[in-house]
Amino acid sequence: MDVLVEVVRSGFVESRHRGVAVRVDADGEVMWSTGVPDTVIFPRSANKPFQALGMMAAGLPLNGPELALAAASHSGEPFHLDAVRDILARSGLDESALQTPPSYPLDPKEHAAVLRAGGGRAPILMDCSGKHAAMLLTSVVNDWPTDSYLEPDHPLQQTITETFARLTGAAPEAVGVDGCGAPLLATTLRRLAMAIARVVVAPDGSDERRLVDAMLAHPEYVSGTRRDDLRLMRAIPGLVAKSGAESVLVAGLPDGSGCAVKIEDGGWRPLFVAMHRVLEIAGLDAALLHERPAVLGGGKQVGEVRPAF
Repeated sequence: MDVLVEVVRSGFVESRHRGVAVRVDADGEVMWSTGVPDTVIFPRSANKPFQALGMMAAGLPLNGPELALAAASHSGEPFHLDAVRDILARSGLDESALQTPPSYPLDPKEHAAVLRAGGGRAPILMDCSGKHAAMLLTSVVNDWPTDSYLEPDHPLQQTITETFARLTGAAPEAVGVDGCGAPLLATTLRRLAMAIARVVVAPDGSDERRLVDAMLAHPEYVSGTRRDDLRLMRAIPGLVAKSGAESVLVAGLPDGSGCAVKIEDGGWRPLFVAMHRVLEIAGLDAALLHERPAVLGGGKQVGEVRPAF
């Protein structure tokens, strides 16, 4: 993999982050890349828009912020948790039906708030609980079992896999288990970028367009009020972004192209630095995308985290 990001301290490059970045059109034609675009990865939560579309294909009856939450890695803020409970209530279920592992909120401030209140880990606090609540609702409306909704052979997961294959243009390269327990579908960076491009170019009235509109109208439900994903979506009107664990980020651009970035070492620090540079190369406003976190020494800035391409 190529060096995408450097960490500079006092004029000295002390760390380098390698990875792959690619921009493609909706047919999967590479418009720009660094590294090998056909590198196979687990996209982790960058797959969530495609999982949500699989649920919609199976009749998920959500719109607006709740639909955005179905594609979210939420921060565990109160409005996120209220929406998860509302989705569960529509299913006739409660939090005990969630099979997300007990967790603290993803957002450090919300994590601290839980501790101050004397709380502990809970399944609803896990950042994937919105997706899981939507999976349960989809199962209920289809009269599918809810106790096995995460099994790869469950009708829900089969429908999600079919949708994923349609959007990426190929069957999954591998199937694993994600951090939340759901099946995890592998693909290449190029196909991941193509899938989000196909979503953003879909016509009005399609499930894809409904999901994009929900995510654009309610980006705080896709991540949270203090997240890099939100800042990126607000900086570029019409851009849809979704990050995933182990440093993956996918973005559908207003022009109908798609971008994907994977940092090899899985570190979060370089991820948005790299994506912002990809978007600059794509011709988007660099003034809105200048993401170079400061490197501190003695409490003062002595360097930066900068793109290397």
